[in-house]
Amino acid sequence: MSPQNRNELDLSNAVFYHNDAFPPVQLDYEKILKPLASATSAISRFDQILKTLHNSEILLAPLRNQEAVISSRMEGTVSTIDEIFRYEADVEGDEENENAARSEVIETVLYQRALKAGQRAIEEGRPFSEWLVRALHQALLWFGRGAEKNPGQYKTKQNYIAGKSKRDILFVPISPQKLSEGMEKLFRYIEETENQSLLKTAISHAEFEALHPFEDGNGRVGRMLVTLLLWKEGEISEPHFYISRYLEENKTEYIEKMRDVSRHDTWTQWCIFFLNALEVQAHRNLEIAEQIQSLYEISKAQFTEALSSKWSQQALDFIFANPVFRINKFVRETNITDPSARRFVRALQEKELLICLEEPSGRRPALYAFEPLLELVRV
Repeated sequence: MSPQNRNELDLSNAVFYHNDAFPPVQLDYEKILKPLASATSAISRFDQILKTLHNSEILLAPLRNQEAVISSRMEGTVSTIDEIFRYEADVEGDEENENAARSEVIETVLYQRALKAGQRAIEEGRPFSEWLVRALHQALLWFGRGAEKNPGQYKTKQNYIAGKSKRDILFVPISPQKLSEGMEKLFRYIEETENQSLLKTAISHAEFEALHPFEDGNGRVGRMLVTLLLWKEGEISEPHFYISRYLEENKTEYIEKMRDVSRHDTWTQWCIFFLNALEVQAHRNLEIAEQIQSLYEISKAQFTEALSSKWSQQALDFIFANPVFRINKFVRETNITDPSARRFVRALQEKELLICLEEPSGRRPALYAFEPLLELVRV
């Protein structure tokens, strides 16, 4: 929640940030051990499929869009995964059309772009640091409504987390005056703690959300950091672990567990909740990754038969990464000639592997969809 006049807010139910109580001094490892082992095992099983996928960046790209939709929805930004794919097919990179797109769609697209930017930064050797957090925030809010919320800059006024009534304050994060010290403590903890990686991720996530360092976008940045930290720590071999679905389904408990950390110092209970979230979501991620992999193998044989071309694999990879597309993007990104691309699309339509969402109109080519993949990732 953005800063407001304190006199207009109801703070009677508010919990205040736990000054001088981070990092946690003591955890009950006897209670944590079982959920930690279960979460570790589940994530390890998910990572095994990441290592065996033909190309996880291609096959699991739709899951990044799914995460963007759900994480943004948790903050009140409502869009659908079909809208995101259509946006990418139609207007991505076209400034005039981007300006005309629905603001909620743009905000969701920016989420997945920011996550990809964070991935690239880590691949380039950038440290897990305040610089990375600011860069994620700047990428998330650089365009549209977010551009007015000081992208990449820490808050300068007190912010709040509100309930259903915007005046009913649930949590008061750290003050701007103490934020710099709080962020330094957080990243020192990430760098120096000897806690196991999943526990480190759990504690770091709660602390980041409690600090709430930005005017807007904190929840979305915090959930990106979960994926990137698990990857950075080597718990997953590729940055494709998304937790927002579980947190959305259990949003009330999620918020209450974080409030209780500041209210009652219940770090152990928070860690148990978060480890359970990781375990459940790892099983879900594994299931959908297996479904996508199975669809890819089935489609590979179908594309080979339908296209009878050395380019069938390239066409398949493009369509998995872009399940909604127009011919011009197909040609541009695969280097398949325009006549061949059109022949491929006709052949795939005849086999009912592609459907036409929109017929060609003037200079605007037809819009196609690979419905079997969309059915797997819709939320």
